[in-house]
This record gives sequence, C-alpha cells and structure tokens, in this order.
Amino acid sequence: MLTRFWLWLGRLLGKLLLVLLLVGLLGWGVGEAYYSWKFSGPVSAEEQIPPGEAAMTRGIIEDAIRIVEQHRDNTRVLRDAHAKAHGCVKAEVRVLDNLDPDLRHGVLAEPGKTWQAWMRLSNGNAYPQFDNLRDARGMAIKLLDVPGEKLLPLSAHAGEQDFVMFNHPVFFVRDVAEYKQNFAAQADGKKVLAFFPGWDPRTWEIRHLIIALKTLAPPPDSPTLATYNSIAPFKLGPHNIKYRVVPAPENCPAYELPKQNTDLPNFLRNALYQQLSLDRVPACFALQIQRQKPEHYMPIEDTSVEWDEALSPFETVATLQVPAQDFDSREQNLFCDNLSFNPWHALPEHRPIGGINRLRKAVYQAVSVYRHQRNQAIPNPP
Repeated sequence: MLTRFWLWLGRLLGKLLLVLLLVGLLGWGVGEAYYSWKFSGPVSAEEQIPPGEAAMTRGIIEDAIRIVEQHRDNTRVLRDAHAKAHGCVKAEVRVLDNLDPDLRHGVLAEPGKTWQAWMRLSNGNAYPQFDNLRDARGMAIKLLDVPGEKLLPLSAHAGEQDFVMFNHPVFFVRDVAEYKQNFAAQADGKKVLAFFPGWDPRTWEIRHLIIALKTLAPPPDSPTLATYNSIAPFKLGPHNIKYRVVPAPENCPAYELPKQNTDLPNFLRNALYQQLSLDRVPACFALQIQRQKPEHYMPIEDTSVEWDEALSPFETVATLQVPAQDFDSREQNLFCDNLSFNPWHALPEHRPIGGINRLRKAVYQAVSVYRHQRNQAIPNPP
C-alpha cells in the first residue's frame, strides 16, 4: 500500500514538473517573440523629448541631494553615485594616426594628437563599501587644455572634455520618467520596490531588474582589467554614437598582476597601486565608438537597450595609456574627491543626446555645486 502511494506521488510530481517546464518554455518563447517584435527597427535618429521632463528632472535633483546627505562621510558630502574612488591617475589619450576621416571631429579631429588627462576609477555605490561586494565600477576621463567653446560655459571647466562610463553595456532604466520613479524609491530605502511601483503587473520592470542584478557584478581583479561603456548615446560630428574603453594590454609591456587579498576593503586601489606605483608598469586601453544604424533597433531615448555589435561593430579611434606613477597621496586623494565629471563638459561635436544625458546635465551640475559648497572645496591639481 505504502509503495503504491509513493509511486503515485512520484508520478504526480513528475507530471507537475513537466507541466511547469512546458509553461516555462512557453513563457520564454512568448517573451522572446514579444521582445523581438518590440525591439525591431527602424528608430529615430533624432532626440524625442517627452512632455514634463523638466519637472521630473527637478524632482530627481531633490532626491539626489537627499541621497548625498544620507551617505555623507562624517564632515564630507560625497557623490550621489560612484562615491568611492580607487584613485585618480594621470593618463594620455592619443588619436589614431590613420583614423577614418569621417570620424575626425572634436577632440579626434587631429590624427596623432595626444591629450593629457585625468582618469578617475571608482565603485558605483553611493556609499563607500568594501570592494569585494557586488557593484558597478566606473571610469571617468577628463581631457585637459581642450580649446573651443564648451556646451556648459563654466570658467572652471572651460578647457575640459569629459567622458563618463561604467562597466555594463546598458542601464537599468530606459528614460527620465522611469529614473525618477526608481531613484525616488532608492532615496526612500526601497530598492526592490523601485522595479515594482504598483500591484499592476503591467508596471513591473522585470527585464530592468535583471539588468540591475547583472550590473551589480563581482569585482574585477583590477580596475585596469574591466571594460567601461558610455551607456547613453552622443554626437560625434554628424554621427550618433556610443563609446567605450576596453583594456589593450598588447599596447603595454607584458604584465601579470600579483594575486590580491580580496578580503581587504580597498583591494582594487591596492591592485592599481601595485601595478602603477610599485611595479612601475603602465596600463593600456583603447577608446572605441559604435555608430547608430537607425534602420535597426538602436534607440537614442532608451538606455536599457544594447546596440547590436553584430550590426554595428565598435571601431577604435584612440589609444589610452596610464603611465607608471605615484598617485595615492593625501593631496591627490583630496583633489580626486573634489573633481567634477559631467558629459556636458564637452565640445558641441561631442554633444550628449537622449533623455538620460539630458538628465545628467542638470543633476550632475546641481549635485556638484551642492557638494563643493558644503565641502567648501575648490579642486586644484596636486
């Protein structure tokens, strides 16, 4: 009797698992078909600004100020994101000698030109947490002594061209409206609810939650070993592009980083210090761009969508070298903390486009001014 019961129960559970598997496969197939339809071209090659975006931006600025106050470090006000730096280092960006004439615009106009720059490497969180925790990682580059009128005519940044990136190809929000809802939930300490704004399943952002979980990745062995993406699109002369920075160890002396103690809270800074300051070995990268092909689904206004590399491969436009150097001093760390990066510190040929970039213009500037005023800080090179 007991044997027959267990056999019956086993058959029942087997059938139940089979049904669940079939339902899962059906759901996956429907989802794939839906997104194949939804993410099909063509798309606009021009910006499309929705109504009410300016008002939403003002609300986001208020939430960003709340976050920097929540995470202030004793007497210092930190950034609302990427608060913890692994270091600010001097770098050189050299335009390719044989760059395609069609791409020679802005700071890329002169083949062979070398720009001096600052590079800031960081964790993504608004709170300075241990490096071994899952997080996004960021790279910001500031080219120096760049002539020409900039999009933000501020005297303190008149000679600068900034590039701001992090190490995932897409963002976990699509536009300013979703960013406002998501950011407000985070400011209220309700991170998971950021993707579930109500009981209506049609408002749930499961795909964006998955992107956010993928963004919170384990740390690389070193900040010099990650790929960093612009996420949002930009102009390059007449072209709409995204850009990224990828490691290019073939352009530097061969180097193998000694194994790091990943239990240390700042092991990524230690790895950077090991290579540049102790072993005196430079780090090499390549700056690449990807052109929009609007006949395919490469939207300007949705940063949660990756532009397909198979349809539009990345093209190298410049090399980037971080020379061996001493960077981990009190003076340089304070300088690093006071640096401000904004993709709108840019020549018109590199104008940021799309909703997330329009948002960055106002929010980055407002938070930077607030932070520097509270810290009574004016950045000066060490």
